[in-house]
Amino acid sequence: MLKTRFTEEFGVDHPIVCGGMTAVGKAELIAAVAEAGALGFLTALTQPTPADLAKEIAKVRSLTDKPFGVNLTILPTVKPVPYDEYRDAIIEGGVKIVETAGANPEPHLPAFKAAGVKVVHKAVAVRHALKAERLGVDAISIDGFECAGHPGEDDVPSLVLVNAAARKLSVPIIASGGFADGAGLVAALALGADAINMGTRFVATTEAPVHENVKRQIVANDERSTKLVFREFRNTARVARNAVSEEIVEISRQVGATFEDVAHLASGERGRREVLGNGDMDGGLWWAGQTQGLIDEVLSCREVVESIVADAEAIIDKRLTDMRQRG
Repeated sequence: MLKTRFTEEFGVDHPIVCGGMTAVGKAELIAAVAEAGALGFLTALTQPTPADLAKEIAKVRSLTDKPFGVNLTILPTVKPVPYDEYRDAIIEGGVKIVETAGANPEPHLPAFKAAGVKVVHKAVAVRHALKAERLGVDAISIDGFECAGHPGEDDVPSLVLVNAAARKLSVPIIASGGFADGAGLVAALALGADAINMGTRFVATTEAPVHENVKRQIVANDERSTKLVFREFRNTARVARNAVSEEIVEISRQVGATFEDVAHLASGERGRREVLGNGDMDGGLWWAGQTQGLIDEVLSCREVVESIVADAEAIIDKRLTDMRQRG
């Protein structure tokens, strides 16, 4: 069993995390991740209201007695989001680990700290991670360029970003973006991380609440099967390559194009309904990282976690030992 600062401070068996994923981070998946000995995060804003989040937290508790967390992503929206009420639902639900992302988590830290909640902040740059550390977060999840979702605008891959972060941060580091197997876990630990975060790998599990076509597509895809959209609007996002993402890129490259020109294609509601719900793989945008090229089959969460840990231990115990003996 691999023990790190992360496993010790966050009370989990394995240095593996399933971070917040909109429309995917629901009770069934997060409970399965917890039961496998890893740390999973419900996504607060997947639930329509704070009251619904409270029910989802209770549902996870009915399925597992192991640690889990809640992701609270703070972003500017057209329709105001009652972030304070979602935060209070997390606290009142007895959740002791929160993953914050998006905007500065500072306004919410006093309430979380007063309730004894550990805060993991997701960052895409070392400078942002350092600021979060100064604010008092308990760990940093650092997202490399390979990740699904928003990697920022610096285009720094995990091989460099995780190492750079480890040189400057003192809190535990979760390496995110490009991790899906035991070799990746060993690499992350060697770079100075204390755990890995996986999104795409956990989407391709039996417990993930998405259409089977999505899981099969991840297995069929390779490391080139993503597109970077919204680059021209300084809001880069990595998504799966399909007809919709290809069209968005084509329209966005036209002189004078604005986000409004692609908004109908980029609708999150459309992607959740048509792709994740109905299994139409060209029906909308859906998130996936370059790790698609490392995923060969759909497994249960327990099989994913146990195989990654076993492979990592084998690499450390045998391959590295063999290399030393050859020297």
